[in-house]
Amino acid sequence: MKTPSGGSAQAPVPQDGTTADYSLPALCARIHARHRDTIRVQKPHVAVANLARIVEAALTLSNRHGFHAMTLRQLAQASGLSMGGLYSYFDGKDTLLLMILEEVSAAVEEALGCAPADVRADPARHLRWLIARHVALSEAMQPWFVFAYMEAKAFPADGRRRAVESELATERIFAEVLAQGVARGCFSTPDPAFVASLIKPLLQDWYVKRGKHRKRGLDAAAYAAGVTAFVEAALMRDPPRPRLMP
Repeated sequence: MKTPSGGSAQAPVPQDGTTADYSLPALCARIHARHRDTIRVQKPHVAVANLARIVEAALTLSNRHGFHAMTLRQLAQASGLSMGGLYSYFDGKDTLLLMILEEVSAAVEEALGCAPADVRADPARHLRWLIARHVALSEAMQPWFVFAYMEAKAFPADGRRRAVESELATERIFAEVLAQGVARGCFSTPDPAFVASLIKPLLQDWYVKRGKHRKRGLDAAAYAAGVTAFVEAALMRDPPRPRLMP
């Protein structure tokens, strides 16, 4: 299983009764489908295989040196493709960056938007599902999520805009569920959108500082459970009162 770079092993994201494939080849197949009109390689299986080599190399080099410090010559050497071969897939580094960002955003929207009907019917259960789902997805796509987070400040204008839009879209999903919970008496908060904006950094902490949490003996499921317990305690309508010492 290769996860330090592109995440090439299949990583199932549970909670919806299916096993979603967020492996490197599957994600690159989606990138190819989205950009087939501009990719100048006719055979899909060749194009997807080479995209996987390119993306894996880009994520690895970005983690070591930073995306904008990475040169296309370094990318060609690490991926095993020629410079001309790289240009068969994109016209420059910014286009490659946007390809990766688009796939992260699309995966989040897909993963968080497919809650079963019985989960959506209960805001408290839906909130727990969203937290577990997001943590599981970021574990499956950890190098991709770290790339999107760590490189954000240096993104070109279009990349920054898309990164902000993706983060706000995630927050809106959580805010809508929180608002439903308030309306049904499950949660107590005057500002669901603000609470959603506080939940997002808790989710980010798993993939940005995963090593720290693993040293404490936490895996993805345990971390999601801890975040859920913390958030639910803050949202309870009647939180338990502290016991007074005699």
